[in-house]
Amino acid sequence: MTHLKRLGALSLSLALTLTALSGCQNGAASSSQGEEPIDLASVTDPYLTTAGLSGDTVVARAGGADITAGSLLYWMAYLVDSSIQDPSSMDTIWELDMGNGQTFEQGVLDAALNNAALYALLPTQAQAEGISVSPDLSQQVSDMMASMETQAGSAELLDHSLWYNALSPELYTTLFEVNDLNSQLQEKLYGEGSAGYPTDDQVLSFAQDQGYYRAKHILLKTVDTNSPLTDENGNPTGEYEPLDEATVAEKKALAEDLLAQLQAAGDKEALFDQLMAQYSEDTASDGTLNGADGYTAASGQMVEPFETAALALSDGEISGIVESVYGYHIILRLPLDPANFRSGYIAQQMTDLRQGWLDANPVETTEAFAQVDPPAFYENLLSLRTAIEEEMNAQQEAADASSSSAGSSSSSAASSSSSSSDQPAA
Repeated sequence: MTHLKRLGALSLSLALTLTALSGCQNGAASSSQGEEPIDLASVTDPYLTTAGLSGDTVVARAGGADITAGSLLYWMAYLVDSSIQDPSSMDTIWELDMGNGQTFEQGVLDAALNNAALYALLPTQAQAEGISVSPDLSQQVSDMMASMETQAGSAELLDHSLWYNALSPELYTTLFEVNDLNSQLQEKLYGEGSAGYPTDDQVLSFAQDQGYYRAKHILLKTVDTNSPLTDENGNPTGEYEPLDEATVAEKKALAEDLLAQLQAAGDKEALFDQLMAQYSEDTASDGTLNGADGYTAASGQMVEPFETAALALSDGEISGIVESVYGYHIILRLPLDPANFRSGYIAQQMTDLRQGWLDANPVETTEAFAQVDPPAFYENLLSLRTAIEEEMNAQQEAADASSSSAGSSSSSAASSSSSSSDQPAA
């Protein structure tokens, strides 16, 4: 079920951040599990080597846009890398039941196809809105590729670094271009000043529907939070060593007194802040007050009694005394700040928009799509990665040896110079 949720989210995501590939591994699974390395000298197209299809092979179409094998396989590798912790488990994971009648293999294939379809569709949708790739993007990508080539050591080694992540230079560039179009499209449709820019009411309704709320509290502890209780196996139970009964009684009396003061106050919020600063024991290790401006929380983040009480309040309303595993709380419900949720609202609008594209332009696969074998592809990709890792390690060892040799030569020269300067002048 965990894999299913992750794949489902990724299938509608355009949040890929492409950065310079450092040491080949850009979130990719390590291949050090005994795969036989592929002879890099024989590789001209990483997709042909790993999946038996050239990168430009059209495996599907959506709305007249071609979906290539390279794009599909990149997303497949990305999704598998994001979903697994240990590549050695791959022999068993492909048949894992996703809980919806799909295996992990089918889930990966479907999600990768959706991602590839979205990246194929987006340029057409952007064009319909009069949007084209930013004029300076080509130079930015060119500069980045040049920097990456310098880092890698050669154009060939840069290609191999890209292959490690199931990328080619052409696909790498395309992904940047599509992300640029997506950003521009989002700004045009939902950016500030646009017709679709969300109002505060829309954003707050969205946040509340997501289960968010905001509150601050005065906490009087009835337990020693530095002494967590454990079960017979030594695992924390979520409870703490209770304070003595007399102290707990004093805390309860204090809570009742504070609540009475608040209920009688004309400016309840001002007094709440004053009493919170003076009495609340929700403090950091340095003694500073936690949550002085209130906690913004989603459903399930706070302990259940706190959340239930906070959600039952209206903005500006104060609770009675609420008892939790930590002690006695007095809670003040605060209004949510729409600025904290506007980007999330817009992201959801974009997700819905992109899903609409997929619904309106169903993917149609070609005969070549039937040749895609996710387990075989990923196993071959791990072998390719093994070869690239070996190449990079050999390069690093050579560089280290060269540096060490240069250091020794420099030291010898310095020693010789020093010896000569010690001789008396003729």
